[in-house]
Amino acid sequence: MPKEKPQVNIGEVIKTYRSQRGLSQGDIERRTGLLRCYLSRVENGHTVPSLETLAKIAEAMEISLADFFPGTETPRDKETQKMLGELSQDEIRFLAEIKKYSTTLSEGDKRLVLAMIRKMATLLPTQAAAQAKKPVLRRPSL
Repeated sequence: MPKEKPQVNIGEVIKTYRSQRGLSQGDIERRTGLLRCYLSRVENGHTVPSLETLAKIAEAMEISLADFFPGTETPRDKETQKMLGELSQDEIRFLAEIKKYSTTLSEGDKRLVLAMIRKMATLLPTQAAAQAKKPVLRRPSL
């Protein structure tokens, strides 16, 4: 038996992961069936969820249950954190937005979106700049 209680505030951890993923309490409510007021009580430290409930919340946020507990990082987790550290805040927000919508896409649609991004990224910078500077012709209004 440990001498000290672990200093994990599970509510704060949930709130942090939820915010990082651009999810609202309403989003978690829809994905889990848990009431928003219950989620608020958990996040504010008034209620401690059961392990089963915590698993539902983790699944809704597309993370593993182990992610809620410190010291359980895998080498893959460490690599992901390293990559995230190299991104700007705008890039992180962009990826979070993509992730938010990607959960509803089929595998085929995900491959199509990725192919489109690759195609857009391979445009020569001079072509992209030239296209951006093209004048827009408008009909005069009557």
